[in-house]
Amino acid sequence: MKFYSALLLFMIGAASVAETGTVYPVYNGTDLGVTYSPAKTLFKVWAPGASAVKLRLYANGEGDTALQTIDLTRKDNGTWAISIPGNIKNRYYTFQVMQDGKWLQETPDMYAKAVGVNGKRGMVVNLAQTNPGGWANDKKPPLKNFTDIVIYETHVRDISVDPNSGITHKGKFLGLAEVGTKSADGLTTGLSHIKELGATHVHLLPSFDFASIDETKPSNGQYNWGYDPQNYNVPEGSYATNAYDGNVRIREFKQMVQAMHANGLRVVLDVVYNHTSDTENSVFNQFVPGYFYRKTASGQYANGTGCGNETASEQPMMRKFMIESVLYWAKEYHIDGFRFDLMGIHDIATMNALSDALHKYDPSIFIYGEGWTAGESALPETLRATKAHTNQLHQIAAFGDDMRDGLKGGFSDVKSKGFVSGQPGTAESVKFGIAGAVQHPQINYTEVNYSKAPWAAQPSQAIDYVSCHDDNTLFDRLKIANPYATEEQLIKMDKLSQTAVLTAQGVAFLHSGAEFLRTKKGVANSYKSPDSINQIGWHRKAQYRQVYNYYKGLIALRKNHPAFRMPTAEMVQQHLKFNQTNDNDLIAFSLTGNANGDRWKNILVILNGNTSACEINLPGGKWTIAANGDKVNELGLGTSTQTISVPATTAYILYQ
Repeated sequence: MKFYSALLLFMIGAASVAETGTVYPVYNGTDLGVTYSPAKTLFKVWAPGASAVKLRLYANGEGDTALQTIDLTRKDNGTWAISIPGNIKNRYYTFQVMQDGKWLQETPDMYAKAVGVNGKRGMVVNLAQTNPGGWANDKKPPLKNFTDIVIYETHVRDISVDPNSGITHKGKFLGLAEVGTKSADGLTTGLSHIKELGATHVHLLPSFDFASIDETKPSNGQYNWGYDPQNYNVPEGSYATNAYDGNVRIREFKQMVQAMHANGLRVVLDVVYNHTSDTENSVFNQFVPGYFYRKTASGQYANGTGCGNETASEQPMMRKFMIESVLYWAKEYHIDGFRFDLMGIHDIATMNALSDALHKYDPSIFIYGEGWTAGESALPETLRATKAHTNQLHQIAAFGDDMRDGLKGGFSDVKSKGFVSGQPGTAESVKFGIAGAVQHPQINYTEVNYSKAPWAAQPSQAIDYVSCHDDNTLFDRLKIANPYATEEQLIKMDKLSQTAVLTAQGVAFLHSGAEFLRTKKGVANSYKSPDSINQIGWHRKAQYRQVYNYYKGLIALRKNHPAFRMPTAEMVQQHLKFNQTNDNDLIAFSLTGNANGDRWKNILVILNGNTSACEINLPGGKWTIAANGDKVNELGLGTSTQTISVPATTAYILYQ
């Protein structure tokens, strides 16, 4: 930790080098962007290569001509500033930079906290006036350990847009603030459904201002996941009831967070600092061309993201921006966690400095990310915040694709099978996830699909999951890989998958709608598919009620029993034992000795991936069955001694 803190201080205090080789000074102040007060408003930007910078004020967020055009004054360390006297609240603004004798585009600043429609102009707002009633008393739900977390990943539009959702504000932030909504079947939907299921954290796909949706056409059914950043510190306008007034999206986002907190749910923001939606026309390139991006040895924009560019988190001012941005969301919007898209694009030092800053503000903020890139990054591999380097990261978790693909089959071949479909040779990958990706003496790492060594220092650094928004839903994926399986068999595979996830050490993660066999009709990369593909079909909750109840029961079991949520690697190594089974498609593990203070002395989890029943020898004494693949009941579904027969493609959970 000391090494990275020292490195951060060194890099922030050092000069920055632009793509041209020009050495730029670093600005350490915290007042970049717009600082409003009724008496005056300060505008300040970092544009060290500029020869002039203009500010334009507008009455509206689009169209019309500027009310005023004002020259900024050059200040210290590459900054330009101007203070406008009087109350200019709700005025819109742009900056324009002259560099190398050429005027660049009019744009908001990268720190913009409010924008007009489609994010083309910034907006001066009084943030205190965007707070909903009672915001000062908003309280985060309690959280003791990160391993207590159950994440529910959803999309603002997906969760509510179904005509059968019973939600009034469909596809809006306010839709996730509605309580007590029900489908035509009389079953809870939306926020109340997530609460009823038992999740602790709601992971929202990108909800900052992204570029792909035309906010002037809210009724034409446009759709995007949102991984195309435009304005990082502003909520997305298409999710607001009014995208023209920059105050509205801010207030409604806060109302959503407030409602979730009031219902016992914490909120995670999916952040995408690894690339921008546009390269040449991005906000970054309108202030310091090239500086915020990496380039290849041949001078081309590097593309480790697969999106045409990759940002340079190791540059002091990009690092500063990322840290100040997440702190702003945490403080202004009361955000409880951050999920980093393509975290492997970012450098270890930046991620650690960012984590340290967030945890200094709020130790309960949970940070996790995709520990990989989407192509060859220009950042040396040893410096990347990848899954293999998770144990070098400060309280940051990574997605466990080892267990994910061990359970359902490899991501590169959609027809490949996994443990739950009876595929031999997958058990060690599943066991790797069960142990929370920490060192465990009973795992043969040579047989794990991807990771040949443990990568988590503590189980709280491992995200246990089998599906997410990317690729096919779990139910679709199982159907594609097992084309001749009956629906009953597919449901068994599905439940077996999630039993492994929800009894594993680490942090549990569920894709929204999986609890009633969500389908995207076989579309994998549905990032811009219509609502008909992406929406959560709430009729399925009634159709697959038994599956939903099983998921709900597993979550309750996990939350009621700390043995499934051990916070340290030492505890996992002491209390988690894998039982000898002599069967490649059978995993049995015990949680012994009242693990982590559990009231159950011993717990036995049996995962039968075989297509036929298996008989298991039970350790001494009488065992009570708590889950049998159909039901979960902590009071017991029967007892067994000596041996037990576990049906095909089924999980049993027993206790003493």
